[in-house]
Amino acid sequence: MKKNIHPDYHMIKVQMTDGTVYETRSTWGKEGDTLQLDIDPTVHPAWTGGNQRMLDQGGQVARFNKRFGGLSLKGK
Repeated sequence: MKKNIHPDYHMIKVQMTDGTVYETRSTWGKEGDTLQLDIDPTVHPAWTGGNQRMLDQGGQVARFNKRFGGLSLKGK
């Protein structure tokens, strides 16, 4: 294995948007630095579920239903 090619892996602090802080190991920054997050799992819709709604951009859903609305899995 080659020597001196891997980044330094050290302890940093991560500060969430609500002010809570926890320590973890990372290659980011220097030993003891604090990473302040703008978006984290407590506030981002990808983790919290957010407002889920189906948008019909340019009538794509209506076009799909018009084209394939008559199909069903029932036997005739």
